[in-house]
Amino acid sequence: MAQVKIVSIDPSMVAKRKVAFSVTAVFITQFVSFLFINARNIAQPQMIAELDGMVLFPWLIALPALAGSASTLLFGKLSDVYGRRAILLTSMIIFGVGLALTTQVKSMALLVTAATFMSIGHFPSVPLCFSVIGDLFSSAERAKWTGLLNLPTGIAATFGPVLGGVIAESAIGWRGLYWGALPLLLIAAGLVATAFPKNGAQAKPKVDIGGTAVMIIAATTLIFGFSWVGQPHRIGAGAALLVISIVAWWGFIAIEKKAEAPILDPQVLFNRTFITAAGASLLSFFGLLGIVAYSPIFVQEVMGVSPTVSGSMQTPFTMIVAFMGIPAGFLLARTGKYKWMFNVGYLIVTLTLFAMWRFTAVTPIWLFVLVTAVAGFGLGAIPTINTLVAQFAVPRRLLGVAVGAIFFFQMVGLAVAPSILGLAQNSATDLEGGLKLVFLVGAIAMVLSTALILTIPEVSIDVEVVDKAII
Repeated sequence: MAQVKIVSIDPSMVAKRKVAFSVTAVFITQFVSFLFINARNIAQPQMIAELDGMVLFPWLIALPALAGSASTLLFGKLSDVYGRRAILLTSMIIFGVGLALTTQVKSMALLVTAATFMSIGHFPSVPLCFSVIGDLFSSAERAKWTGLLNLPTGIAATFGPVLGGVIAESAIGWRGLYWGALPLLLIAAGLVATAFPKNGAQAKPKVDIGGTAVMIIAATTLIFGFSWVGQPHRIGAGAALLVISIVAWWGFIAIEKKAEAPILDPQVLFNRTFITAAGASLLSFFGLLGIVAYSPIFVQEVMGVSPTVSGSMQTPFTMIVAFMGIPAGFLLARTGKYKWMFNVGYLIVTLTLFAMWRFTAVTPIWLFVLVTAVAGFGLGAIPTINTLVAQFAVPRRLLGVAVGAIFFFQMVGLAVAPSILGLAQNSATDLEGGLKLVFLVGAIAMVLSTALILTIPEVSIDVEVVDKAII
């Protein structure tokens, strides 16, 4: 009788294989997201010119950031409850529908509307990827892999800006960026659907509808309030909205303290390390936005450079920003110290923005590339450290909430900044003077964020935080 040889399967090998597939899916999702961002930033001046939309440009940034900030916080909470896979796939579906809608717009108002809808899905995808890395690895390994998550970001940054310029100048125009992103997004979604495990909380707590609604009111009135106080005929209405916003934020905090399943857990909201990093990050987006969104306009409209060359000029900055997260993650894993990297990063960005304030129409291209590249060394490490600090400062069960919350505060900064920067730009008599004021306001905001980050405590990355809710 023939003997049947039974081959045993090593459970550890199966687990490693699942982790490898999950990491691959995360990397490709991250790549698609940042490829689109880098390409679109360079194509935006062409979009604005075609649709005659410079007046509405601040809203093209602010309203998507508002919608994205709310969805990032909500999706982060939901991912802790229903699992990363289901929520990430939901965000990718919304992102894809938004891409398709944007290809059909014929006015700047419709572009703002489509971009706002798209951001509901697009913005949460990145923090959800970081949360997956936090799920897959221990605290000791988390820093290295979070740093390595910048690898696909760096690859996207390598040719994304040039790709954006080339497509914007081609026969298909800037809409080709949106059509091209769709099949890439479908591939990423297929990998997420097959690679990610079906995980989620055993008990499904109630969704914090009240807290979510009040938070949206608080953020909306904050953004419109800042925008309207800069318009002479709306100063009173703007001030009233800001008062409403303050009251709403106070109400939001009160609701979160008592909520059964708060969208922003008090253990996160009142954690000093977390809130210091979040506050500094919020302010830093004034500077980041000046470089990422306004400098391509300066290059193309003031310095008279083509979109393709503009993309090439931006490439060193985007590459350094993307790849700097890798050494930052490894350094943090090796030393366990992050405060010095925070301090150096914020200081570098502050100094470079003051340098950009002195740019003119005759500034040499090499000088623009050099200054923005140096800014990339400062900005590149900050997102990785922010994400890791958010994870290290709270219990593991709140990982999704914490990562979503750090991105939420960043998006609030991104939403508020255009109102302030737009006010500064419009106060000048010409485009060059207005954009220089944008860089100056960004530099001042970076001074404030640097002063704040100097006070951040240093928590241990090797010890899991005890969950106060269960002791």
